[in-house]
Formats: sequence, C-alpha cells, structure tokens
Amino acid sequence: MDPLQLSLLLPLCLFLSFSLLILGHFGAMEEHDDWVVARKPWEKELWKPSTSLVMGDEESRPLKIIFKRPARNWTDALPIGNGRFGAMVHGGVSSEIINLNDDTLWTGILGNYTDPNAPKALANVRKLVDAGKYSEATAIADKELSGESSNAYQLLGDLILEFEDHNSTHIEHMYHRELDLDTATVTVRYSVGDVEFKREHFASNPDHVIVTKISSSKQGSLSFIASLDSKLDHHSYTNDKNQIIMEGSCSGYPKGIQFSLVLNLQISGASGVIHNLEGQKIRVEKADSAVILLVAASSFDGPFIKPSDAKKNPTAEALSRMKSVYNIPYSTLYARHLDDYQKLFHRVSLQLSKSSKADEKISTAERVQSFQTDEDPSLVELLFQYGRYLLISSSRPGTQPANLQGIWSKDVYPPWSGAPHLNINLQMNYWLSLSCNLHELQEPVFDYLSALAINGKKTASVNYKASGWVAHQVSDIWAKTSPDSGEAVWALWPMGGAWLSTHLWEHYTYTMDKNFLKNKAYPLLEGVASFLLDWWIEGKDGYLETNPSTSPEHTFTASDGKTASVSYSSTMDVAITKEVFSIIVSAAEALGRTGDNLVRNVIKAQAKLPPYRIAKDGSLMEWAQDFEDPDPHHRHVSHLFGIFPGHSITPEENPALCKAANYSLYKRGEEGPGWSTVWKAALWAHLRSSEHAYRMVKHLFDLVDPDREGSYEGGLYSNLFGAHPPFQIDTNFGFSAAIAEMLVQSTVKDLYLLPTLPRDKWTNGCVKGLRARGGVTVNICWTDGDLHEVGLWSNGSNSVKRLNYRGTTVMANILPGTVYTFDRKLRCVNTQSLL
Repeated sequence: MDPLQLSLLLPLCLFLSFSLLILGHFGAMEEHDDWVVARKPWEKELWKPSTSLVMGDEESRPLKIIFKRPARNWTDALPIGNGRFGAMVHGGVSSEIINLNDDTLWTGILGNYTDPNAPKALANVRKLVDAGKYSEATAIADKELSGESSNAYQLLGDLILEFEDHNSTHIEHMYHRELDLDTATVTVRYSVGDVEFKREHFASNPDHVIVTKISSSKQGSLSFIASLDSKLDHHSYTNDKNQIIMEGSCSGYPKGIQFSLVLNLQISGASGVIHNLEGQKIRVEKADSAVILLVAASSFDGPFIKPSDAKKNPTAEALSRMKSVYNIPYSTLYARHLDDYQKLFHRVSLQLSKSSKADEKISTAERVQSFQTDEDPSLVELLFQYGRYLLISSSRPGTQPANLQGIWSKDVYPPWSGAPHLNINLQMNYWLSLSCNLHELQEPVFDYLSALAINGKKTASVNYKASGWVAHQVSDIWAKTSPDSGEAVWALWPMGGAWLSTHLWEHYTYTMDKNFLKNKAYPLLEGVASFLLDWWIEGKDGYLETNPSTSPEHTFTASDGKTASVSYSSTMDVAITKEVFSIIVSAAEALGRTGDNLVRNVIKAQAKLPPYRIAKDGSLMEWAQDFEDPDPHHRHVSHLFGIFPGHSITPEENPALCKAANYSLYKRGEEGPGWSTVWKAALWAHLRSSEHAYRMVKHLFDLVDPDREGSYEGGLYSNLFGAHPPFQIDTNFGFSAAIAEMLVQSTVKDLYLLPTLPRDKWTNGCVKGLRARGGVTVNICWTDGDLHEVGLWSNGSNSVKRLNYRGTTVMANILPGTVYTFDRKLRCVNTQSLL
C-alpha cells in the first residue's frame, strides 16, 4: 500500500467508527462549499500531504492572545462579539470593567444628503479646472462643494464587577488572561490565598447573548457586586428576577436612538445568597459560581426611520431575549456558541513552520516585541487568524457592516466618528471575507449598499444632475451619501459607492451564485454604472474625463507652485471606472443581458477612458498630469488600485505598468498607518515581490505604547489590534487578506499557487481552506520553499482553471463533488469523491 492509500485508510477507519456518512481524501465534510468546517473535535479537517510532510498536530498549536496581568489600557483588553453585540474584557482582579457595544447605537437621524446649490458650484469648479487654475478650483470646492459631517458611533456601557477580598497585589505571577481563537472565549485565571478563581466570557450569535461564568475552587468563596453604567444618558434599576435593566439614549439629537441593556445573574452553591442593593446593583455572597447573561436592544429600525418614529421598544425586546435564554444551562449556551463559531472559523487553517514558538508562559506582547529578531512564523499565523476571528465577531448576516473599529469602542465620539470610510477602510474590512472563506459575513455590506443606492440616487440627481446613484467618502448608519464636511482633498470624492459596488461582483466570482448576481448585484451595479456614464464628460485629447477629481486625501503642487487637490481624471478615478465598466459587461454576459442599452453605452465609454500613464521619473502617475508630489511618502496608494484590489494591471498583461507601479511603491516607502502597511503588502504580493511583501508584514510587528502612540506610525497594540494610531480594525482585516494573497491569487480562469511565498522565511507550511475565484477551495502544502501538493475542489459548479506555479501552467477541469490532488509538477495524482 502506497502512502497516499494509507493516508486515506486511517481517517476512513476513524470516521466510520463514529458513523459519519461523509468521507473525503482530506478528511470529513459536512457541506461541499464548507468542507473544512469542524462540528466536533474528532471531525476536524485532517488533510495532510500524501508523503512524510506533516506540519504537526493542530491541537498542539494554540491560537491564543495571552496576558500575564490585567489590562492597564483599553488596547490591553480582549474583544469578544456576536456580530452585533461586543465586549472588551479587561480582566481586573479586585474590580473588573467589561466595556459593551451595540452596532446600532449612533448619533443623529436620517439626513437630506442633497445640495441644490451644488450644480452651480460644480460648473464654476469645472471651468477653473479646464483653465488649469487648480488651486483656485480647490478653494472654490473647499468652500462650496463641502457637505455635512457624518454621525458618530456610540458606546453602550459597562458591566462592573467588584470582588470582595480580591487584592491584586502580589498575585500577578499567578495571573493569566487569554483569548482562545479556537473557541472564541476569553478566560481569566488567578489565585487569592488558597482559592483559584476563573472567569470565562463568550458572545453567542445563535442566542444573542454575552455570557460570563465566574467560578471558584473552594465552596462558598465567591462574593461580588454587579452593576451597569454608561457614559450616555441613562438610568438603571433592578427587578425581582435577579436582573438589572439599564435604559438610555444616544447623544446628539433631542430624541436619538434608544437602547436597553439587561443583566441576569444566577448562582450555584448551598451557601450562596443574592441581594438587591440600592435598587440598582446586585450583590452575591458566598456562592460557588455565578453565570451572568447580558442582552441588549435598541430602537434603531433601519436607516430610513427616524428614532422619534421608531415603534421598537428596546426594553421589551431585551427582556424577551433574556426570557428565551436565562433558563438554558451554561453548558448548552456554550455548546451552541461553539458549534456556530467553529463552523466558520475552522474552515481555514494556516501553518507556516514545523514548530511553534508559542508558549503560554510568554505574553503575546512580548512575542510582538521580539518579532524583529526572531521573525516567529507562528505569530503571523496568529495575526492572520485573528483577523478572521474579528470579522466573525463583528459582522454577521443581519448586522451592520463592521465599522472603523469593528464593533468595539470606548468613546462617546470615537476617532473619525467610527464611521465607515469608503475611500479604503470599509472595503479593506471585507477583503478577507472571500479569500479567507467567510463569504456570508459580507452580507451586511450588500444590505448597506442597498440603502446607499436609495439615498445616493437623490444625491446624484440633485448635486450632479446625473442618473444612477453615488456615495462619497464618509458615511454612517443612516447611509449618508453626500460629501463630507471640510476640504475637498477628502470630502469631494464621488467614487465611494463605485468602489464598494465591486464587492458585489467579487462575491459572485468566488461563489458563482447566479441568483445573487441577478437579483442583488446587477441592479446595484446598473445604478453605479449609470452614474459613472454621466459623471465622465467629454474632455481633452478625445478622452472622457472626470472633473472635478481628487486622489483621496492627497495634494499635488500645480505648475504655478501652489498646492491643490482638485484637477481632472485622477488615476484612481480611471482605475475604479475601468473596474466597474468591466464588471457590468461581464455580469451582463453571465446573465445574457449584453443587448441592454446600458451595456452598449458602457462598451462605448470604455474605449474613451484615458489610459494609465507613466511619469517622467518612471513611476505610475497619480494624476492626469505629471504634477510634483509634495508628500511622496503619503499614506494612501490610491493610484495603484488597478493592481489590487482591482484587476486592470497585471504582471502577465501589463509588465511596463507593473514596473512603474513597483517604483511608485518604492517611492512611497514603508512607513505609514497600519492599514497602509497591509495594503502595500497586498500590492507587493500582486507585483510578485515576495521580499517586499514580507518586509511590509514584518514592518507591522511594532508594539505600540498607547501612552505615547503619537510617536508611532502603524504597528500593533498589545491585544493585537491594528494601529493607525489610534486603533483602526482595517489593519487586522487587511493583514489576513494580504497573507492570503501571498499564498493564493486567482481570476475566474487562473489560479496562481504560492505566487509571493517568502521561501526563506516560511520554508515549510500548509494552508487549508482558502477560496479562489470560480468557486474553488484550495489546500496547499510546501516544503523547502517549494510546492509539495495541492488539493482543489469546487463548491457546486464546473470550474476550468489554468494552474500556474513558477512558470509551469496546466489546464484543470474541476468538477463539483470531487477532490483533485496535484503534485509539485502540477500533475493530477489523485481524484476522490466527496460523497
């Protein structure tokens, strides 16, 4: 029996012993498109190479963020979340504060988002741009084309636990706090005298509840006071069911969004007693253990209903949710949480080395500090999976899209209002959702796009006399589509909706869900394309042009020596439009709608879009003219959109443009906010420079001191939150996406294996469960820096792929229901039915 047969026989015998019905070459499968989902410990995905390369037992490689002391800063706390409801666990000993957030708590109400004076101002700006008076055009745009600020994300409140006789002095050496990514559970352990205390925290998506269990090793030794508080206007009270109810309202409007938070407390132990304290707190005395349940609700009823008109009763809804869960045993709540979470998280695994340097005696912060010297690949694995964990925890079907901080915030008015920014940040939040096998988590973006399209149609019609719909740089929960307040350099950018709409097509290419394309994606794409057809006007040299145009948040020096931001046809405008026009044509072909007038007009306009241009210094031009750049190290790399996440510049078809883009990235340098660092990593990956992509990965591992974060650009906080600074979650999401792009790249027709593998850094490794366009799931193992074995299977549609690896290309017809195994020379060495 050869090694391949042996590798099949062992898991076959194991799974038959558990009476499983579904077998496969790489392990057990529940659903074709989610093959690596683990339901129970023995059902974990067990694929290994057919020969001796074994990267180690996944159980021995814990994915944990570890602290050896309570949090001193908010960025030392550990996040949990169920998509809508989130918490930050500080792990204090004598006093614990758990910060709570609900993704529907925002200031303000639905706005107007139109400006009847905008067309006149637009005409004046266009004349100045046509005359080459860019600084004057910028001044007029700053003054007359500015809009209103977005509304702000709000925090919910705090759960406060005050423990009796828990003095934190002299116990830090016995203290342990961790977030286990495998179980989405935060655990705190410490000892007081001869008594060991343990707290477990998780946020359940199926039961819509945050759960805390506190236990002690000695009977009758647990005593504490529980209360609720908030920085927002609120009041709290207890009832006769061991519950605390906190009611409040968001700030910034006479009657803003209302909210309610309900705490339920249960204890065990013969000597345990619960007291109602001052009508606002609950006191526990001499219990063995306690379980605290938290549920929250708000009056938010969609972006088109004013808070004053909302019919929802938050307290009634929260109490109803609590009633449905408070009699469920803790073990059942935990099992439901685990089953729901691991179905998503266990789809993908990554190992970049044969051994892990992870040690529970070492804090994660210490590991970050030492990365520049030890370059521990297991820390890269941890941060990669952390991004997936954070998206699972902050974005689920039916929730709001993950905002600038996911769902976690400590401020009444967080940095940049916590608002979704459409000129990179919201898009980057979801780059990983497809390649990292979490496609369902993008659903909130599509719901959000539907709301933007409604408001954006009014903005397009009134402000620009255009058809279709438009959205600008900054939005909020009310689907704001008008320009932001302030200077044109960031506020005047009507390409936000167009960029975000490309996620619709990407979702289709990864899932091949034609019903989604027809019913959800195509109508929204039609609206975006219609606006762009009107926005691009006749310009110079026979080309269409956008006027006015900016390159997000970046200025240039005009020929008169003055600084400006407004000109025409920035490279990013060109790149996004090329992408949208290509998408609408491809979508029409898939749906048999190529005869539509819109599609015909798009094809005509495609031929008149300006080309990409190379500057005199050899870089890719950022603006339509070769302006002087006063800030060559600017954080945005908007003019490189066509490389990634766009597809209009590739090494195979545009080597000269890629050479220019390479130089543009080199000029930008390595410094910048965390999100900029990971975007550069993804760009270098698509330029096939493993050295530079890895340099950006390494550059991110810089431990930020929150007490002097102004001294840093980028980096990571001790809880691995990404730093701008301050904290922005797009860094975490973008990092996971960049790592995936280094290992697998794809088009609908092509699959590139290990295109940017840093072979001297990650010499041996395996990645399992990544997704590729065309509905294909990919497993890869490599050894000694070279491809070892590849497994491919389809989620339900035929997929003809060109497999590409280091100059070798083969055609592969991937039929649904079959796993195809290829060796290092891309020879198909085995096929195995999934059924």
